[in-house]
Amino acid sequence: MSEEVIIDLFTESIKIILVLSAPMLISGMIIGLIIAIFQATTQIQESTLQFVPKMIVVFVVMMITGSWMIRSLVEYTEYVLSLIDVIIY
Repeated sequence: MSEEVIIDLFTESIKIILVLSAPMLISGMIIGLIIAIFQATTQIQESTLQFVPKMIVVFVVMMITGSWMIRSLVEYTEYVLSLIDVIIY
């Protein structure tokens, strides 16, 4: 296996990781910012007030984008497995 193939696989896997995790991370960050602004204005410093809504929003986003994430992972896995024949022969 050449170095170019390894670098390409590594680069593609990093891209997939970033793209698939982005919706959950961005939604969690937005909700965290909204709740932080709410806590700053009301001076309520309850830790569960920030944790529970984030967890719920990330779970909902995961449910909405789950089929797309699985489809992307399956396509990448099929691509990597198809490279086995190319690498061996």
